[in-house]
Amino acid sequence: MRVLVVHPGAELYGADRVTLESAAGLVAAGHDVVAVLPESGPLVTELEDRGVNVAVSRMFVLRKHLLRPRHWPSLISSAALGLIESWRLIRLHRPDAAYVSTVILPQWPLLLRLRGVPTVTHVHEAESDAPWAVRAALYLPQLWAHAVIANSRFTAELLRRSLPALRRRITVILNPIGGPAAPAPLRDRLDDIRIGYVGRLSPRKAPDAVVGAVAALRERGHDARLDIVGDVFRGYEWYSAELAEQIDARGLADSVALHGYDADVWPHLARCDLMIVPSRTDESFGNTAVEAVLAGRPVVVSDLAGLREAVDGYPTARIAAPGDAASIADAVETIVEGWSSIVTEAPGAAATASDRHSTEGYHRRVAATIRRVAGSDDSGAREDFPPPNRGE
Repeated sequence: MRVLVVHPGAELYGADRVTLESAAGLVAAGHDVVAVLPESGPLVTELEDRGVNVAVSRMFVLRKHLLRPRHWPSLISSAALGLIESWRLIRLHRPDAAYVSTVILPQWPLLLRLRGVPTVTHVHEAESDAPWAVRAALYLPQLWAHAVIANSRFTAELLRRSLPALRRRITVILNPIGGPAAPAPLRDRLDDIRIGYVGRLSPRKAPDAVVGAVAALRERGHDARLDIVGDVFRGYEWYSAELAEQIDARGLADSVALHGYDADVWPHLARCDLMIVPSRTDESFGNTAVEAVLAGRPVVVSDLAGLREAVDGYPTARIAAPGDAASIADAVETIVEGWSSIVTEAPGAAATASDRHSTEGYHRRVAATIRRVAGSDDSGAREDFPPPNRGE
């Protein structure tokens, strides 16, 4: 069976890595997989190494800046050209089934439905702060999919509330997250506090709040240091400049290191004592938080539904107010105060996370979902909510 995989980027952040494993799982199941991406990047090489044929082609991607009134002319022209190119690609590759990653490729479910191609969409976005009408419009194209994979129970519930008609099509499949071969052991004692942040540099992801927390910790007498691994998305260069200015203004130039983007995060995590995921607004899930647990590191996450779900049941996780430097600093202090317990609990938490997010299990479930829709209509889809995450 030929499966067309469509994804809106070519980097190796959260959704990119999930798409990589989706495609790899389909190849492992014996399918001929063609991935269509809008640009070249590290994801292309990774896909090709897994046996996926990759086509880089211009396509319409619904970026947030296009929704601003001054960008509407560009939105309309890009959408029109994207429709034409997407239709051409479907005719060219003639897939037996399709997998569409994220909700920012709105034209693909409709065009694939019109071409009679059984389609699975994978929703990673959970815009719970948006008004109902905005959420419904964002999720509307999923109505043309034969099945919808949600990356968390939180995402699935938000989808159901936004568009009740999707309920029977939703399957929850937790993200595949592979950890290091052998997590580096934690230090027995902390003379200094080595903090890590991995992810996009953006106001929403809030690395500036971690910088503020480091400043607060140093003011409280802790020798706190921070490694930031990640880069800005195109158009957010101003935020990177502001972050650098904040670091200098707080006198942290010798305490905060900016490493830029690195696809291999594990050496960075190994050098840290703990990780921070400080997002200001809801996340559908928290891959970075799980990566911290897999690396045997305690983690502080924002008090947001998707992040709470990601760390539910892990005794090495702590909760802080979203984007709040003082609250993050408080949470770090609780980790430091209970360090001996953290050192004891971290290996068990890592083993639980490895089992919960196994790549092999993810491959099987995605391949099974594709096979199911390829041989059935909408009535064959089902809702599949896994049991809540609990400590084991």
